[in-house]
Parts: sequence; C-alpha cells; structure tokens
Amino acid sequence: MNSFSLAGKRALVTGANTGIGQAVAVAMGSAGAEVLCAARRDCDETLSLLENGRHVQLDFSDPMAAVPLFQDEQIDVLVNNAGIIRRNDAVDFSEADWDDVMDVNLKAVFFTCQAFGKAVLEAGRTGAIVNIASLLSFQGGIRVPSYTASKHGVAGITKLLANEWAAKGINVNAIAPGYIATNNTEALRNDPERNRQILERIPAGRWGEASDIGEATVFLSSPAARYIHGAVLNVDGGWLAR
Repeated sequence: MNSFSLAGKRALVTGANTGIGQAVAVAMGSAGAEVLCAARRDCDETLSLLENGRHVQLDFSDPMAAVPLFQDEQIDVLVNNAGIIRRNDAVDFSEADWDDVMDVNLKAVFFTCQAFGKAVLEAGRTGAIVNIASLLSFQGGIRVPSYTASKHGVAGITKLLANEWAAKGINVNAIAPGYIATNNTEALRNDPERNRQILERIPAGRWGEASDIGEATVFLSSPAARYIHGAVLNVDGGWLAR
C-alpha cells in the first residue's frame, strides 16, 4: 500500500483558482484524489490540470457558505486555503477591513471545519483537515492587523480541533507557507531591494514554489501522517529558523 496515496478520496480545496490553492488542487489530484475546486470565480485553468475535478462556487465573505455542501457530498479531505488581506497602519485600520478579513480567514475556516467534522463523525468515517496558516501565525507583521490576528487564530483553531477530534479519526493540521512565488508576491519579487532582503533571510536561498505547499498538503492529508495531529508545519525554506 502507498501511504502517500489519496486514491478513492474526495478533497475540497478552497481558493483553488490560482496560486497556492491551484497547486494544492493539482497535487491532490496527482495523488489520486477527486478534487472539488472551490472559489468565487471560475476554476477553469485549475480544472484543465486535473483528470478528476470540478468547480464548486463558494464565496467565503459569507462564513457559512460551505456548510450545505457537506450535507450533499461525502468529502474526505478539507483544505482551507481561501483568504484575503487588507493593509493599513494600525491607527487607521477600519472596522470594515477588520471584519472582512476575519470573516473569510477565520470565521469561515472554523465553520467549514465544523460542518466537515459533523459530517465525518456522524458517518463514522475518518477524515483530514489541512488549514493554510501563515508565517504571521508566529510573527506580527506590519500594517496587516486583521490578517495577523486571523492567522494566529487559524493556528489556534487547528490545535483545538485536533484536541477534540484526534481520537475520533480526524487529523487536523496546518501549513504555514513562507515566501512563495505567486501572483500575490509578484510586486515583492520585482522590487530588487525587497527581493534581496527576503532572499538573504531565507536559508534555502530561494523563494518557495506553490508546489512546495501542494506536496506538503498531500502528505498531511495522507495515511502517512495518521499520527500527526495539531501540527503547524512551516514550509518556509527555513525562514523561522533564522
């Protein structure tokens, strides 16, 4: 038996239309899973890279958006990747920017996990959750107060759910990506000075690839990780060890 195989599993990946979410969906599909690609917009590009996948339209500005899905679908693996960020000085940060980020990045994550957990436990099955956290689950950052708070919260929720569900057959873990080469970081990579500063801090000496996160997600979703519960795995080229 291949302990890293997801053959016969159905995985829901949120924010799967681009970047890290797309790479996670592709990696899950390569490991044998049927992939439900959830996003506000179409996932045509992601679906073109999958042999067995389909689009589920979900907008997590409504934190309960995914709840009905678990009543209709048997889902074995949940990857909470969808997220947003708002930037401003702490003294100027608005309530709307706080609430918008917390709704998508934290409230939606918890209630999506809750719906998944209820369905798995009621059916007497096993399952796995991988939440996408952040280096800002451990660090403070600058000018992103709601994002930092939400990602600290994701790490905490991951541990809490692991405490409650580990003995019931549900693995709950998280991944904290480092600096990954995606559309979201293009401006940083194109700024010679900022790019140099970042690379000097990364022991691996390179930006991460979205596939680095995808492959780590497959591991945490697979039987190979069956005794891993409540971990927040840093996939950061050694950034936090520096």
